[in-house]
Amino acid sequence: MTKRFFIIVFILFSVITTAQERTSSPYSFYGLGLNTFGGTVENKTMGGLSIFSDSIHVNLQNPAAYGRLKLTTYTIGVSNVNVNIKSDSDSGSSNTSSLDYLAIGIPAGKLGFGFGLIPYSAVGYNIIDINESELRANRYSGKGGLNRVFLSAGYAVTENISLGIDVNYNFGNIQNKNILIREGLQFGTREINRSDLSGLSYKIGLDYERMLSESLQLKMGAHYTPETKISSENKRELSTLLFGPEGQEISVDARDIALEDTELTMPASFSLGAGIGKPRKWFLGAEYTSTEAGDFSNRSFELEGASYEAASKYRIGGFYIPNYNSLTSYFNRIVYRGGLRYEETGLGLNGEAVNEFGIAFGLGLPAGRFMENINLGIEYGQRGTTNSGLIQENFFTAMISLSLNDRWFVKRKFE
Repeated sequence: MTKRFFIIVFILFSVITTAQERTSSPYSFYGLGLNTFGGTVENKTMGGLSIFSDSIHVNLQNPAAYGRLKLTTYTIGVSNVNVNIKSDSDSGSSNTSSLDYLAIGIPAGKLGFGFGLIPYSAVGYNIIDINESELRANRYSGKGGLNRVFLSAGYAVTENISLGIDVNYNFGNIQNKNILIREGLQFGTREINRSDLSGLSYKIGLDYERMLSESLQLKMGAHYTPETKISSENKRELSTLLFGPEGQEISVDARDIALEDTELTMPASFSLGAGIGKPRKWFLGAEYTSTEAGDFSNRSFELEGASYEAASKYRIGGFYIPNYNSLTSYFNRIVYRGGLRYEETGLGLNGEAVNEFGIAFGLGLPAGRFMENINLGIEYGQRGTTNSGLIQENFFTAMISLSLNDRWFVKRKFE
């Protein structure tokens, strides 16, 4: 137990100090970048549902679920995303891998705790804007994102109701670069902007379950994140550039520009869902999430035609287990998961809404004592459109997570 604990803590602090490229989407140019999924592989392969919780898995989306835990649970998830990008005139592809989350859930009677690290948003793009009439080209690139270290607690108020709260420390940075080149000029101009972000945010959650009959169970869940502000320390560098024979950027003259520190508004969000099922056999649920429009006016390179509206998410999914305690067939103990999601992201470009959908499938493979398991998942999805000169992304995600269980605070008996 102690060995595992220190390994997890070591990995946690290693990840905090290591930057990752988690996306290559041009749509990460806007706002704080693309919002990353804030749950586990188990949740994502059920369409992203946050309403299902049990005693052996950590639910990172609803803090009230910690009140259901019976075993100390360690969980870690990684993914690989392959994206095919196309427009009316061109196409391309990219591939990124990332560590998606790292967390520990600890039960203590009716009270449960959790802490860990999870990304909130990701920035990674390269955009070339060519203006033939003015004989110039702009190359925009960016990287970074926002991460969260969280501390959560959930309490089982009654056998049916559990309440919880998340406290998140948000941190990270977003770096944007713009290179301007004009035909006939020897030198180019480079502008580099960096915003270092930090601040607290909160989430409260409710988890409700009750038996409708001897075999049919109702589950409901809700969580609310109030609007908060995070600080942004801004820096800018302007340079005159020469380009080497292989395209290297050679700075001839660089100047630092003083910028005022600003604040970014992280919009309020509310989720509500419900589902029915037979415990340890099957479950089917649906969920709706509404997020207020964000205000990201201090991003460095604002393109014309961008607007923000309230965002909505619709999710449906569930799981099936043939026979969870089968002694004769391993395949009967596998958890089979699936789900669908549709998201109105709230971002509008050139009068077109940038929406997203995904379909996912997954397996929960038993892998040891205390109900430990390996969770595998795949998701196919689409983001954006080729209308109005925009870009459509078709992505395929492969996911894997480990969920390891242990018993803490066990009273030892000696003869």
